[in-house]
Amino acid sequence: MKPILIGIGSAFFFAFTFVLNASMELSGGSWIWSASLRYLFMVPLLLGVVLARKSLRPLFAEMKKQPGTWLLWGTVGFGLFYAPLCFAAAYSPGWLIAGTWQVTIISGTLLAPLFWETISTDKGPVQARGKIPVRGLVMSLLILLGIILMQIEHAKSLSLESLLLGVIPVLIASFAYPLGNRKMMDLCEGRLDTFQRVLGMTIASLPFWLLLSLYGLSTVGWPSKEQSFQALLVALFSGVVATVLFFKATDMVRGNMRKLASVEATQSMEVLFALAGELLFLSIPLPSLLSWCGMIVVVLGMILHSYVANKQEKSQLKPSAALNEKV
Repeated sequence: MKPILIGIGSAFFFAFTFVLNASMELSGGSWIWSASLRYLFMVPLLLGVVLARKSLRPLFAEMKKQPGTWLLWGTVGFGLFYAPLCFAAAYSPGWLIAGTWQVTIISGTLLAPLFWETISTDKGPVQARGKIPVRGLVMSLLILLGIILMQIEHAKSLSLESLLLGVIPVLIASFAYPLGNRKMMDLCEGRLDTFQRVLGMTIASLPFWLLLSLYGLSTVGWPSKEQSFQALLVALFSGVVATVLFFKATDMVRGNMRKLASVEATQSMEVLFALAGELLFLSIPLPSLLSWCGMIVVVLGMILHSYVANKQEKSQLKPSAALNEKV
């Protein structure tokens, strides 16, 4: 239950991304700087935390072992996640992006066969290639059904171009984020804490952000002070607090694909938090009755997803427990 609560906490702070990105876009800021500044600001923030914990040297030692792997998955997990998300903000409202982003629940589930997990058997724990949890996938589909109900009326007012440019980049991001996160968990194997891993991935993704910043300078010029301040808030709330909370929750269930999928499902709460933020700060119209029904379905699907994951885990442990009692 604790990883679930931490995951919900991370969803609350992640919601700042959608609200502030929408605000920056409405004020005329470029998606290039919305994306780049977040991670450029994250480096000193996380560096200060890791230095205070006196754990910087072990991080650099780990990164030195496989710099190419860190560069690859840091760029995938952060670069190919956040740049498309900010690009989408230029073509679709925040509520639609937040809703579409929840496809990461299914994306993370479908990635299970690419990784190994620990399974309890009569002979003890063994490593096996992950399988797609069918029941968990059904619960994920229920969550997405709720999201569709929330967004269906709004989507009718969008052009096909805005819909595609707002949806396709988010679909790319939905696979990149869990893929990069899980690959780095496998690489670190518990040797680094959450703060170290997030800082390491941020540093590894810096070449991507610096290149994007140079592109921004040559095309749109320098960012405004207002956009820079809002990007700093995104870096603090979403980049540091939310990311650390989410990685902490996933670290707690590392090696168990069902529980990992359950933690990732908590990110569906971003839709509710983002909607509340836009209602409060951006004065968007109140959702329809159908949209409110969708929110209820989202929350219900998340609860059922967690229940199914924990129930399957307990059923797997029963044979081993019975064997131990006989011995």
